[in-house]
Amino acid sequence: MDGHHFAYRAFYAIRSMNAPDGFPTNAIYGFIKTLERMRERVKPTHIAVIWDGGLNEERTDSLETYKAERDPMPDDMELQLDGIVQWLEAIGIFTWCQEGVEADDVIGTLAWQAEAEGFSIVIASADKDFFQLINRNVCLLNPNDKTGTLWGDSQVEAKTGVLPHQIIDWLSLMGDSVDGIPGVKGVGPKTAAKLLSEYGTVDAIFEKLGSIASEKLRDRLADAENNVRRNQQLVALKKIPQWAKSLSDLRPESQDVALLEGLYRKWNFRSKLEELGEFPF
Repeated sequence: MDGHHFAYRAFYAIRSMNAPDGFPTNAIYGFIKTLERMRERVKPTHIAVIWDGGLNEERTDSLETYKAERDPMPDDMELQLDGIVQWLEAIGIFTWCQEGVEADDVIGTLAWQAEAEGFSIVIASADKDFFQLINRNVCLLNPNDKTGTLWGDSQVEAKTGVLPHQIIDWLSLMGDSVDGIPGVKGVGPKTAAKLLSEYGTVDAIFEKLGSIASEKLRDRLADAENNVRRNQQLVALKKIPQWAKSLSDLRPESQDVALLEGLYRKWNFRSKLEELGEFPF
């Protein structure tokens, strides 16, 4: 589970919610309800909530604008992150963050590890960067899809026009304005998908550049080749040596009922207290 992604979604989905002392609780409450719904949908044997610890130094060295223009986290949301982590620990769910390590790379590393050990993996996120991981053993639970469908090849192709193994090249051609990655001028999702549908890969596009009918497109691709090659390295998820956890560490543990009761009373989550068999007052 992509921790920051769901914390942001919860924060903006519930606009006003506070504990009796005025402390904001909208992100905490929304995160709790979302994770509970996802557990009911997927019924996983192992769970990990992974948080961004900052930007990868290799990527920022390669491109100064990489994720440089993202808005700062709202203060009221930042205040709630420790509470979310406290709640995860209280219910026995593994959570991980390390400075300078991007959550996407950790999730990718964990997915590859679990797949190698014979597991089926569900990645909970709407981030299109995870499309590159999807195969018959790895699927995506996309919160933007209200049907609860677990995304595979067909959903990725319907959304992007390309298959998962082409996602890195697709993103490299069109760039990503959210992440500050410039693509080929004038090449958006549909043009990038059309090129990859015809040629298969970025390598083949540049090898057969002369066969592209549009002179303008040929020139723009030729001018941007170095950027596209750099983008491939930026977009591709990386295996990280910092991850050294056994999958057994990711099995949910017994919840700490006393700690949960204290948190729910502090936040005034009456319905959650009732689920524990406790009264709010």
